[in-house]
Amino acid sequence: MSAMTARERFLNKLAGKETDRVPVFCADQTGTYEQMDNLRSFWPEAHQKAKEMAGLALGAFTVAGFDAVRVPFCQTIEAEALGAGIKYAGKEGIPSVNVHPYKLGEPVGPLPENFLERGRIPELIEAVRILKREVGDQAVIIGGIIGPFSIAASLIGITDILKAAFKTPEKVKPYLDLAGEAGTTLGKALIEAGADLICVEDMMASMDMISPKIYRELVAPWETRQNAALSVPVILHICGKTDIIIDDMANTGASILSVEPKVDAPAAKEKLKKYDRFIPLIGGVDAVTTLFSGSEEEVVQETIKAINQGYDMIAPGCSIAPGSPVVNLRAMIKGATLAKEQ
Repeated sequence: MSAMTARERFLNKLAGKETDRVPVFCADQTGTYEQMDNLRSFWPEAHQKAKEMAGLALGAFTVAGFDAVRVPFCQTIEAEALGAGIKYAGKEGIPSVNVHPYKLGEPVGPLPENFLERGRIPELIEAVRILKREVGDQAVIIGGIIGPFSIAASLIGITDILKAAFKTPEKVKPYLDLAGEAGTTLGKALIEAGADLICVEDMMASMDMISPKIYRELVAPWETRQNAALSVPVILHICGKTDIIIDDMANTGASILSVEPKVDAPAAKEKLKKYDRFIPLIGGVDAVTTLFSGSEEEVVQETIKAINQGYDMIAPGCSIAPGSPVVNLRAMIKGATLAKEQ
């Protein structure tokens, strides 16, 4: 088969068609210090301004060689626009929520009419427009939003939402409604700006944090409504050992499932066979022990192993650690190429 463009490769695999090699990308945060130096786009400006944000995101394609680019680089955009206080971490870190705008039990108002004009949302939308102009005919553009349960955790605090989810789940639902509407509204705006896919990161829905019962009752229904409201394919990313909820994740209507390497990939693929649509499983490379701390050859071998286990697309199992060397990012592509030749 002749070589494909990055965009062709990704979209063909998404449709279950043959590709020249397995696609390689990252569904989550892609920025690294080495890319920042190469592209002269640095944090915190690349968290805040469209030009710098798009400039750094381009590195996933132009520097690392991935088949997709993705913005933003943090998980605080929606929460900030809903009133959360944000702590920046200078040139080396990722923003975090340090002030929660609600206390559990407080009434929740409607989504502000000017939600898309608040905080850094206009900059994020413009960054997608820039990426579409720069590489939209060459690589896939992914717009990142945060899942309802995780936004709700930023609104009322992690400890409070986890306690309430177990003891008084009805108290959590108003915050989930607001969070789901916020993420969906942002997702639609990113699609209009040129995003080919939306990645929903619902990191607080990890089985390290909640039970399968809580996922089914307080997470999946809101994810399902969100996925149905978005007009492009949706990547659903949940951290941790998600084996027990793979079917639940698929039943939300997600187009692609993003998981960590601790998941039993062959078993997950077997479960996904029963659906009337092709659901790619993505991941396979440990973001910390291999991509950040390992050697180039270790990344190559883990990539080949992941493909042999059934991963349809290769990606880090979570956000790329900013200190990860570019040679290791490129090694995933090397591994995918070697796997094709075997």
